[in-house]
Amino acid sequence: MSKENWWQRPDLGYRNGRLYFAEEDLESLGRSMGTPAFVYSLPRTLDKLEDLHDALDAAQVPHTVFYALKANRHPGLLNTLRSSNLCGVDACSPNELRLARQSGFQEREITYTGTSVGNADLDLLARMPGVQLNGDSLSSLKRLGDRAPGRSLGLRVNPQLSASHMAHISYAGETATKFGIYLDQLSDAIAIAEQYRLKIETLHFHAASGYLNDELPLLAALLARADAFLQRLPQVKNLDIGGGLGVPLRAGDDPLDLNAWAQLLADFVVPRGLHLQLEPGDYLVKDAGLLLVEVNTVEEKGGTLFVGVDAGFNLSNLHAYYQYPYIVAPLLESETPRRQVTIAGNINEGIDTLAEGIELPLPREGDLLAIMNLGGYSASSASNHCMRGDYQEILVAGNR
Repeated sequence: MSKENWWQRPDLGYRNGRLYFAEEDLESLGRSMGTPAFVYSLPRTLDKLEDLHDALDAAQVPHTVFYALKANRHPGLLNTLRSSNLCGVDACSPNELRLARQSGFQEREITYTGTSVGNADLDLLARMPGVQLNGDSLSSLKRLGDRAPGRSLGLRVNPQLSASHMAHISYAGETATKFGIYLDQLSDAIAIAEQYRLKIETLHFHAASGYLNDELPLLAALLARADAFLQRLPQVKNLDIGGGLGVPLRAGDDPLDLNAWAQLLADFVVPRGLHLQLEPGDYLVKDAGLLLVEVNTVEEKGGTLFVGVDAGFNLSNLHAYYQYPYIVAPLLESETPRRQVTIAGNINEGIDTLAEGIELPLPREGDLLAIMNLGGYSASSASNHCMRGDYQEILVAGNR
């Protein structure tokens, strides 16, 4: 494997000069189905879900997994996850909650972790008492108490620390964020719960994004911060650590060591007699999906060689918003000399680039490319900006 193709793995790589993903010849798939097209590997998602369970079981951690629906809500994916009996669902809006129920998940298999929760959300949740709501604010606790006194719920807290592989993506840290109840608000939250007989049974935090092995010490520090909340909530049975597990994005990134991760969690939750909950979304689907695009323009402007394609940041905004490093690869290997190029989208906005200053064998107009690690937070957050919102989603069953 060349250093340029560091991302190859058994289910993703070149065979006889053609790029295969989950046993699919992507060049043939793209030519027959058209572009832009997201391609998702069901085996990859299920394998990763099973790997999470295996690591936690080996560390003897009692646990429940809730798939974060906002990452990818393709019906075929949801049906597969439901049939697997390996996870529940975490929803963050009324429509996600309804979709989870429509997909066959029972109330007890659903958590609801929202922010700036409106009364319409709470009215729906009051009608679904089996759903575990993770309250995000003092205001939402009061309004829930008015609607459903005596209900069991989780408390979403803000530990004011982040474990993120990319420093500028933070749900919690020194800078105030909108998420969760802060430690100095905990007395007020407990008082509201007592006023309305709300039973706080779960402590929840989501303070990580894409963490890998180097960030595991930060996860340990997050758990220590959570302990300050737990000491004042002795009735809590469940610790929900949200999501945030990462996948390699750049050459040199190692995959997350799940055994080390699970042992770190075991060292915290087992002595405290806690049941672990987690809400992986992006981790399960990110590297189980890619986007096929067609090159329509190859042209040098101002000293930069632009490669224009038939998709834009409206279909995947992670690079534009968060500077995520997209991996781009031709579907057919080429002996053409490598050039430094910028992949440009087809949206009339200055931020619409999909990769900048990357090296590729010089593409030709009409070639197909794969943009990888787009199984999560891409189609699920796509827009019709410039009325270029058309795309396909293709599930690949592979061999499993």
